[in-house]
Amino acid sequence: MQELCALAASAGARVVGQITGRRDRPDPALFVGSGKAEEIGRLCAECQADLVVFDHTLSPGQQRNLGRALKRRVIDRVALILDIFALRARSHEGKLQVELAQLDYLSARLVRGWTHLERQRGGIGLRGPGETQLETDRRLIGQRVKQLRLRLAAVERQRKNRLRQRSRQGTFSVSLVGYTNAGKSTLFNALTHAGVYAADQLFATLDTTSRRVFLAPGEFMVLSDTVGFIRDLPHSLIEAFKSTLNEAAEADLLLHVIDASDPDRDAHRQAVELVLNEVGAAEVPRIEVMNKIDCAGLVSRSEAGPDGRIRRVWVSAASGEGLSGLREAVRSHVPAFPSPETWPGTLSDNVGFLQPSVQSLL
Repeated sequence: MQELCALAASAGARVVGQITGRRDRPDPALFVGSGKAEEIGRLCAECQADLVVFDHTLSPGQQRNLGRALKRRVIDRVALILDIFALRARSHEGKLQVELAQLDYLSARLVRGWTHLERQRGGIGLRGPGETQLETDRRLIGQRVKQLRLRLAAVERQRKNRLRQRSRQGTFSVSLVGYTNAGKSTLFNALTHAGVYAADQLFATLDTTSRRVFLAPGEFMVLSDTVGFIRDLPHSLIEAFKSTLNEAAEADLLLHVIDASDPDRDAHRQAVELVLNEVGAAEVPRIEVMNKIDCAGLVSRSEAGPDGRIRRVWVSAASGEGLSGLREAVRSHVPAFPSPETWPGTLSDNVGFLQPSVQSLL
């Protein structure tokens, strides 16, 4: 319930009341029982609520029936998350991805509200039985979905070209993944000084940002900040954002950022792993970054795996504590790089270029 309230706040809603219930199985018509629906209606009247949000996925019929029973707008968890994504998307690709997911969600919820209308008649050259408004809506949505998929496919080809170029150049690629609000963007800024938007809210950033990070003379990586995950992430969003999530699947190393101060961190870890499995990133090597140790009253340390490589690091991205240990953990996964004599340009040019970045990570 706490997470649902945080989602609602991220969407700009003001939570005025909460109610919980337990059923062995959802009611086919209302999801909740008729008695619980009446209880929800009374609470809405007392709190003067004009929107009801369910922390579950509702079928189109359940959503419609609840709206009629409660005489208020009713949305489910999926619609709420989609609304937040639409609010946060900034890049051209992100907006296309969100629109695709929204249309996928909407297409299943087109109701036969137009049955009182006569069928539209075809014009000259389009004579025939015509179509209902519902059929028209579905056709238009289908056409728009096709356009969006084509445009996203073009973006995906560009992304793959960039990844191939990195691979040819021998660039070590690292992606930040983790549950929403675990501190990925704050950690990204701490390592790169990129100034990516970071806030204490769910899904503060959606768009992937990549920066080159120099670890030591002759050793560097490309670090990418990706969209955060959440439990029960809508499948339509995973599909729409697959090109973005593939950044994690194509990475050489994943930094799985976990909020060490969150009591639900184990459940959040499992939710992230489920999404990584779905996008084909299950076998990518990873380091768990236990973030926000300053909020949990912990100290920075690291833990090695059976192969001797560091597999878990405790840090505070906000204060910078433990970041040097994280840098060393990443370096243990970086393959050998060419000697400085093989870099392009003069040695003095490269030293001048590298030194500020090296200092920023110490």
